Amino acid sequence: MKVKSSATSPVRPAQLVEHHVITGILDGTYPPGRLLPNERQLAEIIGVARPPLRETLHRLANEGWLTIAHGKPTQVNDYWEKGSMGVLSTLVKYIDTLPAGFVIHLMEVRSRLLPIIAGLAVAQAPDEVHTYLEAAGQIDDDVSAFVDFDWRLHLFLATQSRNPIYKLILNDLSTMFKTLAAAYFSIPAARAASRQYYRDLSTAVQAGSRRVETVVMDAMMQSISLWESIRVIRS
Repeated sequence: MKVKSSATSPVRPAQLVEHHVITGILDGTYPPGRLLPNERQLAEIIGVARPPLRETLHRLANEGWLTIAHGKPTQVNDYWEKGSMGVLSTLVKYIDTLPAGFVIHLMEVRSRLLPIIAGLAVAQAPDEVHTYLEAAGQIDDDVSAFVDFDWRLHLFLATQSRNPIYKLILNDLSTMFKTLAAAYFSIPAARAASRQYYRDLSTAVQAGSRRVETVVMDAMMQSISLWESIRVIRS
């Protein structure tokens, strides 16, 4: 992934630093345990001043990518072990170099989380959920329409669950979800599967939260299979 710029939005030094460090970590240039070049050397390598370099390195350290200790070289962490939710937000910018299995792991987490959210939403507000799903039949058959509706549905269910923590979790994943969803909904089979999922979910609302959880789980597992088919097509 290259850092992009334009006449109206020049690349900021912080972007250059982040790109150099994160792509270096992801491609193995800076493996876990490796020490980064000292501040002066790294600033020269990237072509930035030291203040924005220092600021960006500290932000990445807060996310768990690096360990910074006063008077010692900056060390690269195993971000799977040390990383916070901020790692997810940063990783989505580097979708072309995501670690093997990352998307599937993320989808597996979603397949456990969304059934709970949907079940709680239906238990709290079945009529509101049913009414909301009626709009699914009007979705245009294009990628952006599906990305928008699917994400808004997630947020709506999280809101109706009456547990605000779920919405905070989804908000933190919003950029990554939308980026990956654009690839997912680019294939007709995924859009067709989602249309059927929305219909099944609407029907399940009348049967209660347990049936809803089953329908959502089945749909999430099907989406994993469809994502695997996308990888085969593109490979």
